[in-house]
Amino acid sequence: MREFIIQEDDANQRVDKFLQKTLPALPKSLMYKYIRNKKIKVNRKRCEIAQRLLPGDHVLCFIAEEFFETGEDCSFIKVSSELDVLYEDANVILMKKPSGLLTHKDSNEIQDNLADRFLHYLYKKGQYDPQTRQSFTPALCHRLDRNTEGIVIGAKTAEALRRMNAYIREHKVEKHYVCIVEGVMEQKTGHVVLWHKKDAKSNKVHLYAHEQKNSQRIETSYRTLHQGKRYAYVEVQLHTGKSHQIRAVMAYLHHPLFGDVKYGAQKNQRKDFQALCAYKVHFNFDDDLLSAISQQTFTLTHHHIKARYELLEQ
Repeated sequence: MREFIIQEDDANQRVDKFLQKTLPALPKSLMYKYIRNKKIKVNRKRCEIAQRLLPGDHVLCFIAEEFFETGEDCSFIKVSSELDVLYEDANVILMKKPSGLLTHKDSNEIQDNLADRFLHYLYKKGQYDPQTRQSFTPALCHRLDRNTEGIVIGAKTAEALRRMNAYIREHKVEKHYVCIVEGVMEQKTGHVVLWHKKDAKSNKVHLYAHEQKNSQRIETSYRTLHQGKRYAYVEVQLHTGKSHQIRAVMAYLHHPLFGDVKYGAQKNQRKDFQALCAYKVHFNFDDDLLSAISQQTFTLTHHHIKARYELLEQ
C-alpha cells in the first residue's frame, strides 16, 4: 500500500488525472477497475473517477508494488542550467531563449533545450525535485521556433501554469516581435486575418484567404519601424499563436523574413536563419496569484537584430 498526500500543485485535478501522472506504469483500464473495487481510495473512502482532489487529501493505493515504479526522467540534469532570466518570482519566470536552442527536445536522446534548462535551473535552486514531486512538473507556457530568439514564459507551480495558459488562450498575454523582412513595405502598417494549415510532413505552414478544411483562423498586426532600400525593420504583434505564424504571414505578403529560406527568402552567404525576436510581452490581466506581473510589460533589448538590419542596408 502507498499513500499520497495531495499538495497545492496536485490539487484541483480529477483523481484519474492525478493517478495517470503519478503512476504512469499503471494501465488506465486497471486504474479504473481499482477505483471501482475500492483498491484506490481518497481519505479512506470510496472515490469517483472525476472527483476533484483538495490540498491535504490522502490518496491510498492498495495495489501491486510494481505500479509504483515511476521511472522519473532526470535527463534534464545532463543539460546546462544556464538561463538568461528577465524576471522571476515564486510562480513564474521570464527567460530569454537564444537563437539555435530548441524550446523542447524533439527526440528521446539527450538534447540541449530550454525546457530542460528550466528544470535544471530550478533543481539547482532547490525549487524542483522529481523524486518528491507527485503529479506536477514545472513547464513552459508556450514555445518559440528553434531559430527564433526572445522571451519565453515558464510556470513554477501548477496553478500558475493553469492560469497563464488560460490567459494565453484568451489573448490576454500580448506578444510582440521585431524582424527583418525582404523588400519595400508598400503598406507600412496592417492587420492581417488569414487561415492557417500546417503540413506535418514538411513542417511548413500554408495560408489561405478563406477558410479551408482543417484550417484555423489567425490574426497578425504589423508596423514598419524603418524602411531601407532592400529590407524593412518591422514590429509584429500576434493576436493568435500558431506555428510559424509570423514567418508564414510575412511570406504570404511577399516579404519573407531575412534568412528564412524555408518561406522563400533569398539565400545569404552567412547562412543566417530567420531574423526574428520575441522582444516584448504585456500581461493584460488582473490576478491575485500573478499580481506581480499583472498589467506589466517586459521588454528585451534587440540591438543585435537592429544592428544586423543596419549592416544589411549599408
